Order: sequence, then C-alpha cells, then structure tokens
Amino acid sequence: MAWRDFGRRWAAGMGLALGLGAAQAAMAQAPAPVPPTAPPPAYGEPRQGELVIPDFHFRSGESLPRLRIHYMTLGTPARDASGRITNAVLILHGTGGSGYQFLRPQFAGELFGPGQLLDAKRYFIILPDDIGHGKSSKPSDGMRMHFPRYDYADMVEAEHAVVASLGVTRLRLIMGTSMGCMHAFMWGETYPQGMDALMPLACLPVRIVGRNRLWRRMVIDVIEHDPAWAGGEYASEPREGLRGAEDVLAIAGSAPQQQQKTLATPDEVDAYLKRVMDSALDSPDPAERDDANDTIYQVDSSRDYDPSANLEAIEASVMWINSADDFINPPELGIAEREAPRLKHGRFILLPIGPDTHGHGTHTWAVAWKSDLQELLERTGRP
Repeated sequence: MAWRDFGRRWAAGMGLALGLGAAQAAMAQAPAPVPPTAPPPAYGEPRQGELVIPDFHFRSGESLPRLRIHYMTLGTPARDASGRITNAVLILHGTGGSGYQFLRPQFAGELFGPGQLLDAKRYFIILPDDIGHGKSSKPSDGMRMHFPRYDYADMVEAEHAVVASLGVTRLRLIMGTSMGCMHAFMWGETYPQGMDALMPLACLPVRIVGRNRLWRRMVIDVIEHDPAWAGGEYASEPREGLRGAEDVLAIAGSAPQQQQKTLATPDEVDAYLKRVMDSALDSPDPAERDDANDTIYQVDSSRDYDPSANLEAIEASVMWINSADDFINPPELGIAEREAPRLKHGRFILLPIGPDTHGHGTHTWAVAWKSDLQELLERTGRP
C-alpha cells in the first residue's frame, strides 16, 4: 500500500530514500535471508520468517484454518544462565504499514547500526507484519470482504504468537508507531509481565472518536461509494474511491512546516500529489499499490480500541512520545496530559514542532526522539 502508515507516504512522496523455535499450537517456518538488492546495511541483512497459526479464532466469532503472519528479525538472541532470551525488541508498525518501514534510513540508520541504541549485534529485533498487512494474511489474498473482520485485539494476539514462536518469554522493549503505538498500550495491559519497557510513539490510549474516527470513516465511505468497488468484488481496483481515500490520508499524514518548505511552489505541490497517486494506483511493485478491501479492513480495525480503563495495570516503564504537529493526535485535546499520570512508571513527552518533526510520521524519524529512547534503556537497564 502506498500510504504505509502515513510516514512512509510522506517519505515516498518527497522522494526520500527508503529504504527461533516453535510456538505452542502453531507452526513456524525458520527465517530465511532477505534477497539483497543493495550492499548490506551496517546492521546486516534482515531474515524473513513466517508463522502459520492453525484454526485462529477472531473476536468477531469468525475463524481461519490457517493465519499466516510474516515477520523479519535482525540480530541474534542472547540468553542468561537459565536459557531465557534477554535482548529481544519488538517493533510494531502502523496502519497500512509493515515491518519493512523500519528498515528506512531515518529509522534503522539511526538505531540498528554498530554502537547505536538498538545495535543489531546486541539486540534481537523482531519486525512483524500485522494481520491484514504486508505479507501476512489479508483480504486481497483472495477472500476479499469475506475475510474475518479482525480488530486490534486479534492483531496483538498474533504478534504475541510470533514472539512466543521465537522462544521469547519477556521482551526487553516494545516500540510501536501509530497503530503499533496503540498496540503497545494493549500489550502492557494484556501481558503486564511480558516486557521491561514500552515506547509508544504517536497515539492516544483512549477510544477513537471525534475527528480521528471521522477521517477513518471518510476513507471507508469514499471507497465503498465508488460504483467500481462492487461490494468488494471488483475486477480492477476502484480508482476514484482510492484517489479519494489518498486525498484524506494526505491530510492526515501531513507535516505543515516541512511541507511549507519542500512544497514551496504550486508546481511542487502538483508534482508531489502526482507522485503520491502514481505510487498508490500504478506502482510497478504490487506491494506499493493500494488495495481497496485491504484499506477498508485496515482503517476499520481500530473500531473498538480503548485501553483507557486499565492503564494502571501496566507494569513496564513507559516512554510515551507524541509530536505537536500530529493531525491525528492533536495536543490541544489534552488527553495525554490527563492519562499519563495513571501510568505507574510512565513519562509522556510532547515534542515541540521543529526541524526534526514530521507531523504524525515523526514516529519513524528517530533523530527526533532517540535521546528519549536512550533514557528509557538506561532507566530500565541494558542486557
């Protein structure tokens, strides 16, 4: 999908460089090397893996005989005297994204290299593709709108299955961006003894209503009202519906100060919009093109998210970061300041608008918050 959690959407449009065991009741395929397309990065080539969970039951009451979850790993597990893995880091992507988004220079290039905060020689990094995303099971595989109506709880359960399949019983750190940020709060409540530290980036731990729900509904409606959508049984993508969805997403992921500088003329604005639409609708890479049904499911999966009742159950140390230029999580709502004191070992930071913030997509620009990550790692002890 072209929009890839908004941050990727912005980066692609601006032409920026983008860059083991068996689970209980599940079957894991050993990771295999990702075919290199360029010189190996400083942190090494990621390895791909696939977990197939048999007879997966969704909260909707539906089920799949085989739920496929794709993931990548970097680094090697380190174990203590009892054999427990001590250096595992789980990083969770956002709506429309995949684990690949974390291999971009602005993220991996700042964190995973030698001597960096999450040096892949010291940490075992796990990058899953959530249900409905990336190379994991999704509507566009063939079931279309008959695919089970998954939600965030289903996704967190599948993420946990991947972690368990790799022999990890306690994570050193969970980081999450946007949707992954929301999943991080859910992990903290659902598995309170499952991690040392949480770093949620770009979200709020409350029910999605107001403008946040409104733009999501708009994305779904504009696709479903395109006659070419045909109830999800289209022979080719409903282009006008997808164009309308991309228009909404362009605003949701916008970074006003950055765009004021980089889109400084009407021609530059027009060229940027054309690049976005070309990537979404006509990219030669099928993984980069939008699929209408996948988009509907992805945006709708947040419908019953609301961890607000159980924030006190989180035992891990939390470093929660939003940016002041985030359209999706606007600071003027005051929600973060209200909810953060309920975290036993938590700190909330609102990044002021500046040269290192990129709207909602600031979550993937590590330069903006990596000093805060360093503080969290030091506060919770390193392996």
